[in-house]
Amino acid sequence: MPPRSVLITKRLIDVVAATIGLSMTLPLYPAIAAAIKLDSKGPVFFKQTRAGRLLPRDPEDNDPTPRCETFTLVKFRTMGIDAEKKTGAVLAQKNDPRVTRIGKFLRKTRLDELPQLWNVLRGDMSLVGPRPERPELLVNFALAIPFFEERMRDVKPGLTGMAQVSLGYTGAIPDDSVLAAFRDTLQNPFELEEAEGALADDLRAKLLFDVAYTAALEDFRSFLETELSVILKTPLIMIKSSGH
Repeated sequence: MPPRSVLITKRLIDVVAATIGLSMTLPLYPAIAAAIKLDSKGPVFFKQTRAGRLLPRDPEDNDPTPRCETFTLVKFRTMGIDAEKKTGAVLAQKNDPRVTRIGKFLRKTRLDELPQLWNVLRGDMSLVGPRPERPELLVNFALAIPFFEERMRDVKPGLTGMAQVSLGYTGAIPDDSVLAAFRDTLQNPFELEEAEGALADDLRAKLLFDVAYTAALEDFRSFLETELSVILKTPLIMIKSSGH
């Protein structure tokens, strides 16, 4: 559990940053909304249940399935309506055919995440933290990737985070990442043809950054340095992505 000084400071940063962020970005909402409506049918905003902090396990409960707090996440819609009608719950992929034309731009620039500032202000999320997964997918990830659920222990999900500013949208390892030298170890280590390009590889990379962030919360100085570093890098990532 992070010390009280970290929890208080982190919440203060969340409230101040979310308030400033909402006041600065609200003028963009009408233009984004119009672009979404002109590009495809459906609502402007997309709401979805996401997993929050990991709940403590009941010692008498033999069910190993991880349980988390849940909340309703809000973002700008980037997919067509009923995008998962035929597939069910699936993780977004690179070049996902379900994503609309304007949705690709919004995802690339991270503008689709702006409404989540409201989630931060409400206290559902924090400005910085691991990205919130869908509860039904989280269970599968936890079964496939050891300790995956531990990334959410004693920490709220974040609008941005170490993984988001260090990896690609899905968690792919860029060539300039500190993990690039370990890509062969982390991605398809047994060189199985059918496992090539598996999303589990990207999730393992995300997990490393998320656990490192959680560890940084145990000390006030490391928390503050890490928090400010991620916050300062996030706009640069958005600008860099929009130029690609």
